[in-house]
Amino acid sequence: MTSTNDIRRGFLDYFAAAGHAEVPSAPLVPYNDPTLMFVNAGMVPFKNAFTGLETPPNPTATSSQKCVRAGGKHNDLDNVGYTARHHTFFEMLGNFSFGDYFKEQAILHAWTLLTREWALDPARLTATVYHTDDEAFDLWRKISGLPEERIIRIPTSDNFWSMGDTGPCGPCSEIFYDHGDHIFGGPPGSPDEDGDRFVEIWNLVFMQFDQSADGSRTALPKPSIDTGMGLERIAAVMQGVHDNYDTDTFVELIAASESLTGVKAEGEHKASHRVIADHLRSTSFLMADGVLPSNEGRGYVLRRIMRRAMRHAHLLGAKDPLMHRLVPALVAEMGQAYPELGRAQPLIEETLQREETQFRRTLEKGLRLLDEATSTMSDGDRLDGETAFQLYDTYGFPYDLTEDALRSRGLEVDRAGFDAAMERQKAAARAAWKGSGDAGSSEVWFDIAERDGATEFTGYTSTSGEGRVVALLRDGTEIDSASQGDTITVLTNQTPFYGESGGQSGDAGTISSPAGLEIAVEETSKPLGRLHAHYGKVTKGSIKVGETVHLEVDAERRDRIRANHSATHLVHAALRNRLGGHVTQKGSLVADDRFRFDFSHPKPLTDEDIIAIEAEVNAEIRRNEPVVTRLMSPDEAVEAGALALFGEKYGDEVRVLSMGGLGEGGRNFSVELCGGTHVKATGDIGVFRIVSESAVSSGVRRIEALTGEAARRWLVGREDALKAIAGVIKAAPDEAAGRVAALAEERKRLEKELAEARRALALAGNTSNANAGAQADEQIAGVAFSGQVIEGLDPKELRPLLDEAKKRMGSGVGAICAVNDGKAAFAVGVTDDLTGRFDAVQLVRDGVTVLGGKGGGGRPDMAQGGGPDGSKAAEAIDAVRKALSSVDA
Repeated sequence: MTSTNDIRRGFLDYFAAAGHAEVPSAPLVPYNDPTLMFVNAGMVPFKNAFTGLETPPNPTATSSQKCVRAGGKHNDLDNVGYTARHHTFFEMLGNFSFGDYFKEQAILHAWTLLTREWALDPARLTATVYHTDDEAFDLWRKISGLPEERIIRIPTSDNFWSMGDTGPCGPCSEIFYDHGDHIFGGPPGSPDEDGDRFVEIWNLVFMQFDQSADGSRTALPKPSIDTGMGLERIAAVMQGVHDNYDTDTFVELIAASESLTGVKAEGEHKASHRVIADHLRSTSFLMADGVLPSNEGRGYVLRRIMRRAMRHAHLLGAKDPLMHRLVPALVAEMGQAYPELGRAQPLIEETLQREETQFRRTLEKGLRLLDEATSTMSDGDRLDGETAFQLYDTYGFPYDLTEDALRSRGLEVDRAGFDAAMERQKAAARAAWKGSGDAGSSEVWFDIAERDGATEFTGYTSTSGEGRVVALLRDGTEIDSASQGDTITVLTNQTPFYGESGGQSGDAGTISSPAGLEIAVEETSKPLGRLHAHYGKVTKGSIKVGETVHLEVDAERRDRIRANHSATHLVHAALRNRLGGHVTQKGSLVADDRFRFDFSHPKPLTDEDIIAIEAEVNAEIRRNEPVVTRLMSPDEAVEAGALALFGEKYGDEVRVLSMGGLGEGGRNFSVELCGGTHVKATGDIGVFRIVSESAVSSGVRRIEALTGEAARRWLVGREDALKAIAGVIKAAPDEAAGRVAALAEERKRLEKELAEARRALALAGNTSNANAGAQADEQIAGVAFSGQVIEGLDPKELRPLLDEAKKRMGSGVGAICAVNDGKAAFAVGVTDDLTGRFDAVQLVRDGVTVLGGKGGGGRPDMAQGGGPDGSKAAEAIDAVRKALSSVDA
């Protein structure tokens, strides 16, 4: 049997031998298309090459591209597990020609690979062409020798591809494999074409036209080729099975699922195992490329995929979280082809376990909600669509789960209402989606890059230099010149200014010339990842395209930035040493006055963690080891132990930054891929101090820290504050903490004594308090009454004091008003023999009303309330007297 890994390798090797550049899979998060949530086709990374916005380094290429279809226009999520060929994650094999070869060579390559290299039976292959594409029809007949009835003309858009309403487009040719007459279905274009007998395995797109807004098409000067063959589909063909889930990779993943659940993938459980296997792949690869579960955007889609798999694990009877225990099986199957899986394995496992533990609690809540919503329903009733959608959207219940759960009880679901709610949600999601990727992808940047090439960055070794002005922009439009007062963007052929990227702030400084030009550069960015754009204002003179200027970086600011940047690398290593290998960088901001560092970790850092991390980083700073930068290929860098950021796009050559002393295996304390600017030695950082640690989102924490002079000033500020405190308490700074602790204890003791004294005074029936307005144990309408106003009494003492008063009187009513900071707390107690005549709750409310408050509560024998006007405490006591005198004996 030919394994899936062998098929992938064989495809890439065939086209590499034919002169194609083998291009590694791009991350699943597209860097060059802000309209896409995930890469969903093999051509996405090459989109700018096909549109002419970029010139590819090689005229032909081949790749096996990771793809996800689980959101937006291309959404296969609900079909996964129930059909033979739907997946959320799949691999697209492709060969591409950017103006090099065209139809004849593309068809020849496809036919040669399928029938000669892979020895597929030509009798089982059928080709389709667009109905007007006579050229492709004739080429298929000439190259393959297929009879005309197996070269089928298709008049629909299925065989005409376009990138959008305008732009590159052209006919395409699909290749189908006949799985045999024992399976229902007919060839493409026939009435039974929707059957499963004939399966499309490869699509060859002939990109030959440019479509205008009016629908007219003109021939492209350099027609191109874009092909796509689903690896899972061709693996099924070559392994002699009809179902993608019967191929080797899925067989192994499903076997692992069966082993852990003890449930065979048969009958009603078959779909559940398939869902788990498919979703394990998509969730793991997304996390390996930097996506983490959240409540919006890509993270929300990831969480939905996770929860769908986890629901099926629940249906299989898994008592404990399952998904994270399947990750080793996935890494064993696909980790060699995609080493990022192995590197991210600890994070993937921990995230899956945490999410599934949380979802199991959510699932139980959802089932209870469903029971509550249907508790009064009778046979034949319908659950409203809004409730069904809430179950789907909030609790991860797909519609079919709700439907199945209710079917056994003779209940139905309002599908139309569910669909309407779903459409509203989709519309809201579309409106909220802002896209992502390279923010500087406007056509003006591509025009400049294609015309003038990338900006050469000279700032690793210098903070000043000369450059030729290649472009000027004002309000996003190219201009030829600018003068004093203009706010502009300047691009030069080379620059020492670092453009904002990788979390590091862009440089500031000045651009000048001997002719009197002065531009204050406030910010520098990096459009397309290869241009350096200087944003500033012309403060003197004028500037024009083509002239030579002097560029001077604010060196002191740069020094502070690179010290902070180098510190983030040391922090990253220290976090991994302290917390574990699951810690990976999830974002950073490196400014001149501070830095923040986001990292994956499921819980807050303890004080001990922070102390240990600070100590380890500062120890590396004191060692003052040189910071070494080497240029390597990405593969060599990772092999050398460099820590790459998952989801980042790296070129053929990367900068590998090593810093700190040597540890186990002879590796430096920190080894990472990084294109930023850094200190020459760790001692240049000076000192490091963490000033805060907090949560960013689920599973992501944030450290904010200072280095160098900023850290020194922060520490001095803390010392000044300590000295000020020591001066107030008349103690030496070293003794301040002990002295403050002693004062706090003394205060607690005095407060306790004062409370006891006030309590004793109250128990003695003292009436000398200011505003007392009461006498102890007086008689009102034959009832004993004790009423007191006590200044500074803790409201907590009201009830104990009333209990004492009730005991002393034997039979009677007590009322006490405690006044603190102008506010009053009021309580009334009634002995048990009088609760039939007097209600403590009502008596309290009478007093509270006088105090400007509302309500009050308790029991007939004891009640309490309060009000904002303590000056009327005596009147509140009088209100109780009045209430007692008005009640008949």
